Amino acid sequence: MQAIVFRTSDQPIEVAEVQLASPKAGEVRVKIAAAGVCHSDLHVMRGEWQAPAPMVMGHEGSGAVVELGEGVTDLAVGDHVVLSWVPPCGECRNCLAGREARCLKVASVIAPLGVLFDGTSRLSIDGEAVHHYLGVSSYAQEVVVPASGAIKVRSDAPLDVIAVVGCAVATGIGAVSHTAEVEAGSTVVVIGCGGVGLNIVQGARLAGASRIVAVDLRADKIELARAFGATDVIDASAGDAVQSLFELLPAGADYAFDAIGRTTTTEQAIQMLAIGGAAVIVGLPPTGARASFEPLVLAEADQRILGSNYGSVRPAIDIPVLVDRYMAGELLLDELISGRRPLAEAADALADLQSGGALRTLLIP
Repeated sequence: MQAIVFRTSDQPIEVAEVQLASPKAGEVRVKIAAAGVCHSDLHVMRGEWQAPAPMVMGHEGSGAVVELGEGVTDLAVGDHVVLSWVPPCGECRNCLAGREARCLKVASVIAPLGVLFDGTSRLSIDGEAVHHYLGVSSYAQEVVVPASGAIKVRSDAPLDVIAVVGCAVATGIGAVSHTAEVEAGSTVVVIGCGGVGLNIVQGARLAGASRIVAVDLRADKIELARAFGATDVIDASAGDAVQSLFELLPAGADYAFDAIGRTTTTEQAIQMLAIGGAAVIVGLPPTGARASFEPLVLAEADQRILGSNYGSVRPAIDIPVLVDRYMAGELLLDELISGRRPLAEAADALADLQSGGALRTLLIP
């Protein structure tokens, strides 16, 4: 099969012929319908995150099950699935406590080692082992994933749209509903109106926030944020975004979401808080990045800083619900998709994302 392979940040990614082994016990093989291009893929390509290589890229996608491994009983061939880049092991203390986004086996085996739960890969090139990316590797015609990472969804939902639910939508809306637990009537500011940021905006709308302020450097993105539910916008290229926020919300924001993950935006989110507010770090920075804040202010104002991994979601529960909400007209998904490209144009799609001109491009194998 064809797949997009990353080797080093000094080499361009390549379209390669990759061999895919059959699923082992507890795994399934999925034919990819669409794969979303995300900033996390850019971090890997630019060498900002350590990643095992060679590796098939991609962690957001959708498709149909074509083969079952031994012992898989909750999926069937033909099922439509959205892929989760946190496939819960179901056995660690966090999974047993209902905190699947913090799965210890994903954090210690799948993510850092680029393998599946048994410590081996199903991918190879002429006998050379190739690593999985976050247990998914969706930049390919087919994937083998843990069954817990293939989330069954309704068959009438368009697979070439709901691919984005697996990362951007689950992460953004989950950060609002699960990590921050935003209450109705709260005030919210969202820094960064890319794919994740726009889903934080619509998550805040669904939560009943009274004011939702969207912040970005690009006029087209902050205007799009209005369609997703923003009540106010700030053009960060026009001046001090923190000062502009306090002009709109003199008491500050109850919740400030950093959907970018730069040192400057994390610090801005903390500075924008009201008394008792929470800054939620959703966008992921390069390895080793450091942000600063004044602990005395944080303590005296009873404020919090929260990290949000994958929106603190429970994939098997939350992803089907998000698809249902899209089909009911409650969620905007089509508006997130900037375009569709063939798999061979993955490098161009990543370049579009890096330039800031794209929200989510879908690769269609």
